Amino acid sequence: MNIFTLSSAEIKGTICPGFPAFRHRQLMHWLYQKYVSDPLLMTDLPQDYKAWLAQNFSFALPQIDQSKIASDGSTKYRLLLADGAKIEMVLIPDGDKKLTLCVSSQVGCARACSFCATGRMRLKRNLETHEIVGQIMLAASLKPEQRLTNIVFMGMGEPLDNLPNVLKALAIIQAEDALAFSPRRTTISTCGVIPGITALAESGVRCKLAVSLNSAIDSVRDELMPINRLYPLAALKNAITYYLSKSNFRVTFEYILIPEVNMSATDIKALRKFVGDLSCKVNFIPYNPVQWFPYRKPDEAEIEAFMASAKSLNQAITLRRSRGAEVSGACGQLAAT
Repeated sequence: MNIFTLSSAEIKGTICPGFPAFRHRQLMHWLYQKYVSDPLLMTDLPQDYKAWLAQNFSFALPQIDQSKIASDGSTKYRLLLADGAKIEMVLIPDGDKKLTLCVSSQVGCARACSFCATGRMRLKRNLETHEIVGQIMLAASLKPEQRLTNIVFMGMGEPLDNLPNVLKALAIIQAEDALAFSPRRTTISTCGVIPGITALAESGVRCKLAVSLNSAIDSVRDELMPINRLYPLAALKNAITYYLSKSNFRVTFEYILIPEVNMSATDIKALRKFVGDLSCKVNFIPYNPVQWFPYRKPDEAEIEAFMASAKSLNQAITLRRSRGAEVSGACGQLAAT
């Protein structure tokens, strides 16, 4: 069993027999504070304990198969998993004080959004808990001088389609004797999987929720996001309202700007109606081109005109410039190629 599948309590319950309890604290410190994933390198552990760990657990992390760094400092890593599957994660620095990791939750994705390269792959499989935690531990070890400040489940896959493993991974990294990662700095992004939104609200695991909206008109969203045919906007809004009743965090809506598709005055009016009574903010993201799709990126004049109209929304709005686009590491571009 991979050690990064287990919570702190599960590790303690598994390894305590025959060894003093303080060995558990030492192990957690090596794993989650020093980012050492080889028990033989844990220098203050006795030889018999290190041998027992090596014999009974795997400490393997995903392997870096390829890395590409963009001029803005963002780095896309293609990772090789034990079964040969490939995923991608993106590490995004913002000065010296912010370091964001974009994490994948699946190999591919079943939701087939028409603007997303990952959806074109279709779903291969869910990631196991240790493969999710492993991305975080690998990223932390790559930049030990700069602590990870934010984790966003916005990489490959739909996190709410793999919710049990995602929640287990969050519980592991949020534990005080692990990374003690703040729920306020952890975001799960969904295309609108309503049973998953409900389950997340009821799980007791705290994190922020981002919803990929992209249109507040059902017919438009149907074309952009096939999930809307299963869970249309009215049902999505009900689920979000329920989530807000269970959470202290407001919801973020992600709205990709695609000319001739969702940037008209009619689109703004529909969006204003949809979000008007919700505790939320709206991030507008200019479309990042993907070679297989017919859409184009809006030019600066189109973005400026749209954002001027969007000021009529009562909610906080942000224009988010994607990082890493030149290495196909930006929103919607991940395809493990």
